[in-house]
Amino acid sequence: MPLSPARGVGRALADRLFARGTVADVDQITPRMRRITVTAPGLSWTPGQQIRVAADGLLTRRTYSVWDYDGSSLELCVLDHGDGPGARWARTVRPGDDVVFSGPEGGFVTRPSPYHLFAGEETASVAFRPMIRALGDAPVYGVIEADTPEDRLPVNLTWRYRKGTPAASSATLVAAVRGLDLPNEPGTAYVAGEARTVQAVRDHLVRERGWPRRSVLTKPFWTPGRKGLE
Repeated sequence: MPLSPARGVGRALADRLFARGTVADVDQITPRMRRITVTAPGLSWTPGQQIRVAADGLLTRRTYSVWDYDGSSLELCVLDHGDGPGARWARTVRPGDDVVFSGPEGGFVTRPSPYHLFAGEETASVAFRPMIRALGDAPVYGVIEADTPEDRLPVNLTWRYRKGTPAASSATLVAAVRGLDLPNEPGTAYVAGEARTVQAVRDHLVRERGWPRRSVLTKPFWTPGRKGLE
């Protein structure tokens, strides 16, 4: 059956605003993390950027950092937490499924600096790994918090564990950053994850270590009870 004019216009507009790909592979890389590989050639991506996946129709999109992109296939590592549209999409998506998304996009990317500091939890580790890899031999410091050692991804930073305590307003991560032996002069910090914890880490760097606010890049991905964060 041919498309009606209205539906045809809607599809044409969607094709201009969104990219389309096909799921090539899905594998469980930690007990709570799935790696989803999507065939999507011709994208422009800077490490640290994200895509917005249409998880339940075009109006219900969820944001995921890109783990890797080789020019033809992009990899997402999606943490299974909660029971929202994004979590359900990641649990049920299978090879051969179509994926509609926008991006890559976002300014949470590295910039020239005397050294680089990374701080965050499981959701942040997906963005951190390609950012660190792209820095090459530049000096890098940082800490990632996870619930258990089984939740670790292959990111070469110090790891700390909550052991069942909440990720929101995490004192564990702030204490770990406070304990880092950093150079005397500020570098550039990339702080991502739960919003209240991100704020606490930034406050430590600015108020206790005297860093300029412009030297602390933040990316609040989530916080309990609130929608719409990236």
